[in-house]
Amino acid sequence: MIEHLNPQPVTPRRVVIIGAGGFVGGAATARLNAESVPVLASTRRELDLLAADAGQLLADRITAEDSVVLVSAIAPCRTSGQFLDNVAMARALCAALEKTVPAHLVYISSDAVYADGASLIDERSCAQPSSLHGAMHAAREAMLRASYSGPLCVLRPSLLYGARDPHNGYGPNRFRRLAAEGKDIVLFGQGEEQRDHVLIDDLARLVGLVLARRSRGVLNVATGVSVSFREIADMVVALAGKSVAIKDSLRQNPISHRHFDITASHKAFPRFHYTSLADGLARVHAEVHGLAQSRGQG
Repeated sequence: MIEHLNPQPVTPRRVVIIGAGGFVGGAATARLNAESVPVLASTRRELDLLAADAGQLLADRITAEDSVVLVSAIAPCRTSGQFLDNVAMARALCAALEKTVPAHLVYISSDAVYADGASLIDERSCAQPSSLHGAMHAAREAMLRASYSGPLCVLRPSLLYGARDPHNGYGPNRFRRLAAEGKDIVLFGQGEEQRDHVLIDDLARLVGLVLARRSRGVLNVATGVSVSFREIADMVVALAGKSVAIKDSLRQNPISHRHFDITASHKAFPRFHYTSLADGLARVHAEVHGLAQSRGQG
C-alpha cells in the first residue's frame, strides 16, 4: 500500500534516473521529458555502477532536492554472478545515500518477489521469491530500506511488454518477433498459464504519478486481468496477418497462474486506468511497424 506525501501533484525539482538507457528507464525518461519534468538521465556510459568508486560518483550527482529512480539491473537475473552484480549495483546507491539523502526514492522492483500460488496477490502478500531474479529484487528492496531514511516507493510490475523491449522472454515480445518472421510459436504445454501483462507505457505513467505525489510504500503494477499465453499468441498472430502456426509442446513444469487484486492501485490513483492487453498489443504492433518503415526510409 502507498500513501501520498503531496496532497496534490507537484512537479519534482529534478528526477535522477539510474538506468535510463534500458527498456524501463528509457520509457520513464521519455514520459517525464514529455511532461517537462527536469531529468538527469544516467546510463552505464556516464556511470558504471559496478565500478569501485560508483558510490562516490553517484553521491556527487545527487542533491537533497532530487527524486531518484533506481531501474538499473541485470535482468533477468539467472546466475549467482548476476545476483551478486545486481546487489553490488544497489550497494553503490546505498553508499551514495549515506552521503546525500534525496527528497524521494523510487525503486522499480518486480512481482517475482512473490511466490506462485492460486491466491490473489496484493501488496500485503508475503514476499517469498522462488527464483533468483525475485530474490535479487527482494534483497535490493531490503538494502534500500535499510540505507534510506526518506520516503521510499517500491513499484513491483508484473510482466512487461513493449515495442522497444530488447529481451526475448516467453510471451508477447517473443511471440511478436516470431510472428513477424513467419515462424511457429511454440507454447509451454498448451499455453494454459494465465499471467498479467503490463504495457511499458503504463508503468512509465505510474512512475510519473508516484513522483508527483511523492508517494511511499509498495504498489503492485498489474492490470488485474490475467490472460493465458494461448490467448496472447492468438492475438499476436491476428495482428501479424500472417500464416503462423501455434504449437503445443510437452510440459516441463507444473501449470501455475498469477492473479492480482489491484484495489490498492484504484485507491491510490482513481483516475489511472491500465491499457487492455488487446489495445496494448495493437499499439505495439503499430509502433513496431512505424519504426520499421522509418528505418527503411532512412
